[in-house]
Order: sequence, then structure tokens, then C-alpha cells
Amino acid sequence: MRLKSLIGLGVIATVLATTTGLHAKTKFNFTSSVIDSSPRRSSGSIFGSSGGYGYKGKTTVKFSRKMKPGSILISTKQRRLYFVLPNGKAIKYGVGVGRQGFAWRGNKRITRKTEWPTWTPPASMRAREKKKGRILPVRMEGGPNNPLGARAMYLGGSLYRIHGTNAAYTIGGAVSSGCIRMLNSEVKDLYSRVRIGARVVVE
Repeated sequence: MRLKSLIGLGVIATVLATTTGLHAKTKFNFTSSVIDSSPRRSSGSIFGSSGGYGYKGKTTVKFSRKMKPGSILISTKQRRLYFVLPNGKAIKYGVGVGRQGFAWRGNKRITRKTEWPTWTPPASMRAREKKKGRILPVRMEGGPNNPLGARAMYLGGSLYRIHGTNAAYTIGGAVSSGCIRMLNSEVKDLYSRVRIGARVVVE
């Protein structure tokens, strides 16, 4: 009888430990499907120069659209961002875009630029993820573990940003809640080129 009681206590302790561990992982894993809603295709690095979905890095390409140099075109279908250069050229970067139900199109302007941005997920996102058992912070200071990555460029009149990511394997996917994400190494490059007031076309 005593042996059965001890075994029963051991089973309960194991279940409690496992449940606690799972809860902790869910609460603090900010690169879960809140941030990354796609399967991992490449492990990548938080400061990596390559992403998932076969993306191999930025390239300079011919660009025939009539857009002012310094402007940005984001192709949701291609999962690519074009930074327009003079003389019919552009730098093409791979991006992650809004997943189903969060994709959007429109014309915006860059109104703010920030290095190592603070993440303040909106109340609607926190409520949505809480229903899934994921507890998001009200505020998270910038740093290597922050899902906004190394740089952010804010799109005026919206909640959206072009920002880095600590989940390089998601580049090339429809994975976000509407923001446009880039490799940390490449968002730093774009950040150094783009100016406040630059036009951004998302289509």
C-alpha cells in the first residue's frame, strides 16, 4: 500500500513538472507562432545573412517601375522588397509578409526609424494569443531576443513596420500579423539607405 502511494505521488510530481515546463515555454517563447506561423525550413541565425524558403540574400536588379529613387516597393506575392536606385535599378530583399487574414495593400510613408526597437504588441494581439495559451508582454525592450530585430522603420498611419527578425527561417513566407520582416543583416542595410518620408508601396 505504501509502495502504491509513493508511485502515485511520483506520477503526480512528474505531470506537474511537465505541465509547468510547457507553460513556461509557451509564456516566454516570443518566436512561437505569434511571430512565426510557418514551418522551419532553415535554422538560420538571429543575425543571419540567409533565410528560409530558399532565399539566398539581397541582389541588385533591373527595375522598370516609375518610382522615385529612395522609394520602396513591397510585392506581397513575390515576398520581396525593392529599394529603388537611380538608373533603372533596385536592391531586391527577401521579406516575410502578413499571413492569411493579415495581408494588406496600400501606400504609406516612413515616419520613424529606430535601432533595436521596443516591442509593444497591441492589445488585440495579446488577447488573440492569450486565447491560444500564449502570454505576450505588454512591453519588451530592444535586444537580440526581441522579435522586431535590429532595426524598425515605421509606416505612418498604421500599426505596421518594416523590421528585422530573430527568426531568419521565416523570410520568404506569409508569416506575420501584417508587418514586413527582414533578415537582421539586411534590415540594417535598408535602414542605412532609407530616409524619413520615403514612399512605401505595398501590393
